[in-house]
Amino acid sequence: MALLEYEALGIALPGMARPVLDGIDLTVAAGEVVALVGESGSGKSVTARAALGLFPMEAEVEGRVRVDGTDLVSADATGLRTIRTAKASMIFQDPRAGINPVRRIGDFLTESLRVSHGWTKDRANVRAAELLAAVGLPDPGRHLRQYPHQLSGGMLQRVMIAGALTTEPRLLLCDEPTTALDVSTQAEIMAILGRLQRERDLGLLLITHDIELAAAACDRVYVMYAGRIVETAPTADLFAAPRHPYTAGLLGSSPPLSAPSGPPVRLTPIPGAPMGLLDSVPGCSFAARCRFARPGVCDQSPPPLEPHGTALVACHRADDLTPVPDALAATAPNSARLEDG
Repeated sequence: MALLEYEALGIALPGMARPVLDGIDLTVAAGEVVALVGESGSGKSVTARAALGLFPMEAEVEGRVRVDGTDLVSADATGLRTIRTAKASMIFQDPRAGINPVRRIGDFLTESLRVSHGWTKDRANVRAAELLAAVGLPDPGRHLRQYPHQLSGGMLQRVMIAGALTTEPRLLLCDEPTTALDVSTQAEIMAILGRLQRERDLGLLLITHDIELAAAACDRVYVMYAGRIVETAPTADLFAAPRHPYTAGLLGSSPPLSAPSGPPVRLTPIPGAPMGLLDSVPGCSFAARCRFARPGVCDQSPPPLEPHGTALVACHRADDLTPVPDALAATAPNSARLEDG
């Protein structure tokens, strides 16, 4: 059984033309790192928060979200408390928004242990100091006495990682944990997350709009557009041969992590803008931005997720998306093209 499992999850808000999430199926196993990628507004953060039972107010929720076998959609207050205090933790993208600015770091790190688990203050402080050392902060005792404004953004994000691990969860939800950091600090934070994930055999769901980051850190990737999963595959297979035009567009508009050995790679942005919640179309939600959309096909009904090799793809033209020759694929990640027709 998967540690985290979404089954046909749908979330709709009153007055909106389309659902926030529409039939999401996604799994994360223990010891696995899974990425959920897509542009801003695609529904990634709502998906992650659902794994803690944090649904938007007045939302109509369908389907199931299970963490270690507990369904968060139907769970009572006791079940939700168990998940949030012992099974799953979340790291948010802005560390300064997730911590009380007038309380010391030690108070933040020990509160859950003292209030929810009955630890003494001394025992909780020892645990907090151990975690600060584990995330690479050089002087845990001093940092426990400091206030958030006395730490840099990178140091504070390390504190947030330590806070997420205080109760030894099995599942870690990371909502764009490096967005507010500079490039060198981003690499440090991802290295820390990777090391802790391996040491503790955590299931980890990484929410990001950076598909290159997903390539470097994750075992599998789910690509989301307008509240739907449009493609999922093992990371290496998805980058070698993306089958959905949106996935190919994300790769084609992202600079490679390493410099290509041949000519510079030309980046090609995806035309248009993502769909808002007040926008709705009868067919493929990406059709208006897709140069390969066919009238009478792509505008008739939403394509279902169907197997194509090792991938699941929601595209009426998935069979027309083919990999480029190996010589080019070796030099750039945006290694796919569509056959016009």
